[in-house]
Amino acid sequence: MDEINLHFTGDFHAITSAHNLLAAMVDNHIYWGNALWLDPRRIAWRRVMDMNDRALRQVVTSLGHNGAPAETGFDITVASEVMAILCLADNLHDLQQRLGRIIVGYARDGTAVTCADLKADGAMAALLKDALEPTLVQTLAGSPALIHGGPFANIAHGCNSVIATRAALKLADYVVTEAGFGADLGAEKFFDIKCRKAGLSPAAAVVVATIRSLKMNGGVAKSHLGEENPQALRRGCENLRRHVENVRQFGVPAIIAINAFSRDTEAEVAELRAFAAELSVDIALSRHWAEGAAGAEDLARRVAAIVDAGEARFTPLYPDDPPLWDKIETVARRIYRAGQVTADKSVRLQLRRWAKSGFGHLPVCMAKTQYSFSTDPEALGAPVDHEVHVREVRLSAGAGFVVAICGEIMTMPGLPRHPAAERIGLTADGDIDGLF
Repeated sequence: MDEINLHFTGDFHAITSAHNLLAAMVDNHIYWGNALWLDPRRIAWRRVMDMNDRALRQVVTSLGHNGAPAETGFDITVASEVMAILCLADNLHDLQQRLGRIIVGYARDGTAVTCADLKADGAMAALLKDALEPTLVQTLAGSPALIHGGPFANIAHGCNSVIATRAALKLADYVVTEAGFGADLGAEKFFDIKCRKAGLSPAAAVVVATIRSLKMNGGVAKSHLGEENPQALRRGCENLRRHVENVRQFGVPAIIAINAFSRDTEAEVAELRAFAAELSVDIALSRHWAEGAAGAEDLARRVAAIVDAGEARFTPLYPDDPPLWDKIETVARRIYRAGQVTADKSVRLQLRRWAKSGFGHLPVCMAKTQYSFSTDPEALGAPVDHEVHVREVRLSAGAGFVVAICGEIMTMPGLPRHPAAERIGLTADGDIDGLF
């Protein structure tokens, strides 16, 4: 676990290097005469770092006679388009083709300048050659697991690689893919982006819930989540209802998995089972954290039964044809239950420009807080008729989607008041301590 949560394979480092190589080549091209007539005011390619650091959100580069000073910034590596490309590429050739389509900025006449124009795609592909290979690990129970990629679902598309999923489908009868955060983020992007791009058709969806999180959505403070409170649990179940309803919109049957905690009471479990019965959805109590594979056997059998029944009729939330803004509105209204979707005139104008340039068929990737269906992280439960404001849009031409940045979500997060780093260290025997 220590290795997986730290450097593991080095894939993140390779993605960071490839991304920043392109940034360096952009600046270098401008320094040596700017033959492509790149407009320094319209450079779209920022730098990345695999570390939360709010001080790097906005920076000025090339000071001290080292080129043309420019305002830019850093994103976190998981938000890099290179990360998305790695996870959506079919093979090495497709990887380099996608890298070449990255738009780094625009020339003075308004035409897009790509990574291939700068001749950086080959070197970037070379840096990512080994990172494109999935990593096979083994659970404590002996089950195989493929770990590959890490785009966060709140600021990126939230799914592991297409290559890993396709490999698993050739090796096993049942394949489980994790989609990050709640079904309003990870599941929606898994369905609308990954499944659309890779031609995948999921047979079932497991909506994971904890009694603690449902009580919090029912109004219980974190300090009191360990106390029995079936009434708050019932109120919080409206959040779970929304997630199940969202999954069903894609034509995929759902099952609820209760991720059990030792302090969960029989009364609370019974309340949750009663709610599931009202919703006509199957439910399984999973004790895998305490009991390993044996604790998840009932869940596994129920999922297999749903898959074998073959009732899924998967379809994405929207087709390719509608305008980009309509796709954003569709996700905001149908998944988030927004009453109003707003954006500055410049955002809508940019979307229309991209459509005219041939990118109107792309799906959208919503960057939004993971703590709420709304853009307000404090709005728990199942809020309706709220406003979703799109403050910025970014074109990921290589990955093949448009990112809509909503509310106050940051593509370069900051560290909390007491970061986990304060608790991590080495024991006298040289073992890593404090990660868990």
